[in-house]
Amino acid sequence: MQIGAHGLVFSGQFNEPGLRRAIEGTKNAGFDLIEIPLMDLQGFDSALAARMLADNDLAVSSSLGLTADTDLSSEDSKVVAAGEDALERCLEHVAVMGGDMLCGVIYSAMRKYMAPSTERGIANSQAALARLAEKASAHGIRLSLEVVNRYESNIFNTGRGALGFVDGIGRDDISVHLDTYHMNIEESDLFQPVHDVAAAGKLGYVHIGESHRGYLGTGTVDFPTFFRALHDVQYDGPIVFESFSSAVVSAQLSHTLGIWRNLWEDSDDLAAHANRFIRDGLHAVRTIDRH
Repeated sequence: MQIGAHGLVFSGQFNEPGLRRAIEGTKNAGFDLIEIPLMDLQGFDSALAARMLADNDLAVSSSLGLTADTDLSSEDSKVVAAGEDALERCLEHVAVMGGDMLCGVIYSAMRKYMAPSTERGIANSQAALARLAEKASAHGIRLSLEVVNRYESNIFNTGRGALGFVDGIGRDDISVHLDTYHMNIEESDLFQPVHDVAAAGKLGYVHIGESHRGYLGTGTVDFPTFFRALHDVQYDGPIVFESFSSAVVSAQLSHTLGIWRNLWEDSDDLAAHANRFIRDGLHAVRTIDRH
């Protein structure tokens, strides 16, 4: 199991200074892995990132949230093609960095939709992801689809919804990515969805985030129950801390994510606290086996 941090905890840009800040900050906070969001596919230097990752002995995963212009669930074939092209470039960057996971909202745009998804849009997304997964497998990369709340996608918003969508793709190498921030909004609890997705053999990636995107343990997310569920299903994949503040991320991304207030400004303190919180929580539930 690898405990990681999202790069946006440390930097809103991933040019050379931003990469250095994020990678060294992640390492210094005690994490095993950094999740690097691929927001600038044209300008991102994956070879430089690979060298920095090796220097800091960090594993890497990558994520992306598609836009309206690259929405795989669009009924416009040109938009779907643009989304496929963007995700193929993501795969190239992940491969150069030595990563084996591309995750996030890579099945639709990450935005609030003003209407339900359509059958044609869902079919377009599933077909595109099937093609992408085939290409990803050639690089040893897996895809994991993040379950987000109703304000960030209209395709699915729960673990069971994601399972239905993934089943329609028809491939065994695409998994489901659960996120406690989104689960806290949409799920009935934080226990059953973990069991449901794991029982289907689809739990591939986990995000840890608090209800208000701030310090873990200071909001309403039921972390003890979630950690116990992960232990029950013997989950051994990446667990990545995610938190956002407009003190770090760009104004554009702050607006997309709805970061209207800052609950932290010190990335290093926040990250070190999160690393301890996650490791302590996982350690605590392991002791239940002795009860």
